[in-house]
Amino acid sequence: MRSAIFKNDLTVISLVGLAHGSSHFGHLLLPVMFPVFKQEFGLSYSELGLLMTVFFVVSGVGQAFAGFLVDRWGARPLMFMALALFAAASLLAAGATAYSGLMAVAALAGLANATFHPVDFTILNQRVSPERLGYGFSAHGLSGNLGWAAAPVFFATLTAMWGWRSAYVAAAGVYVLVLALLIVHRSHLQTHAAQPKSQAQPTHTLAFMKLPVVWWCFVFFLLSTITLAVIQGYSVSILKAMHGISFESATLTLTAYMLCGAVGMLWGGYIATRPIHSDRVVSGAMLIAAFLLAICGTGLLGATLTMVVLAATGFAVGVGGPSRDMMIKKATPAESTGRVYGLVYSGLDIGFAISPLLFGPMLDRGWYSAALIGAALVLMLSVVAALGVGHRTRLV
Repeated sequence: MRSAIFKNDLTVISLVGLAHGSSHFGHLLLPVMFPVFKQEFGLSYSELGLLMTVFFVVSGVGQAFAGFLVDRWGARPLMFMALALFAAASLLAAGATAYSGLMAVAALAGLANATFHPVDFTILNQRVSPERLGYGFSAHGLSGNLGWAAAPVFFATLTAMWGWRSAYVAAAGVYVLVLALLIVHRSHLQTHAAQPKSQAQPTHTLAFMKLPVVWWCFVFFLLSTITLAVIQGYSVSILKAMHGISFESATLTLTAYMLCGAVGMLWGGYIATRPIHSDRVVSGAMLIAAFLLAICGTGLLGATLTMVVLAATGFAVGVGGPSRDMMIKKATPAESTGRVYGLVYSGLDIGFAISPLLFGPMLDRGWYSAALIGAALVLMLSVVAALGVGHRTRLV
């Protein structure tokens, strides 16, 4: 009996992880190719950043609504639809001939990305045993980082071999294969619609929005993601400008950041299962990451050491990831899982949308060092939000 439960947990965690990794791969459909688009279409950093703003505005708005759909209809149909949309966005990117085409890709990929967090966490919370849920969150974050890590290598390699348009066609093929695999194992992804605790006193669908802790969670995601967006969207360009690093080496540094984050997630998953305050783990990890990022921003380390320290920043952020998700779970009413995760994680999308508007103009002015230091300061503000989540949760 226990072995059957373990096998089911492992299968569910693996399938959800595969889907989540695919969504994070989709986050970088456009950013990893910014240097190519800059040359191909003659675009500025602000114009490139606006592509990501469109992606995450669409994703953020869609994610808030997706949570309600997940609670009403279940998670599986939305997961399948999202993967199909990512495949379509990849094919659209392969045929783009102007900035307007890239804008369309950003909007379609943003719509695809909108469902994943309410979908993933609804499946994990319903289908994984409580004693293994912390490990499920760890694997979920780990797979996301692996998706981020795979994208730069995938696109850099295939672009060098066959050109950037062929790389996007190949990406569409990857999404089709993932979708087919999940359809084959669809029985492990089935969820039930959320029910209020009491039929006599049904809970209003928007009642969760009155909880202060939900908004503290939202602010944490907003602030921490503003920093992450700088690293994802601009670190390759920043490293090239500050230290003369080649495109290939800078891209590998971004991949190393994501891989270190994945290793940090593994350790963080163990920590998240311990009886300790999740908010304090998250706060400590973010403080260390902010310090390391600020050091990179000074420009004093030189090219090689900057790449190493930037990768180590990913490890620190990764350690806090599973405890972050556990922190959100503790603050979430059981009957509102999809809705709360949809709202809270829309803060992630809004952070990604705001960040290019703040930092793109800085890079256009050549303020590369200031961009990294500014990103570190924003990450330090997220520490206050994490402690606020923990305080509010313990008051409930």
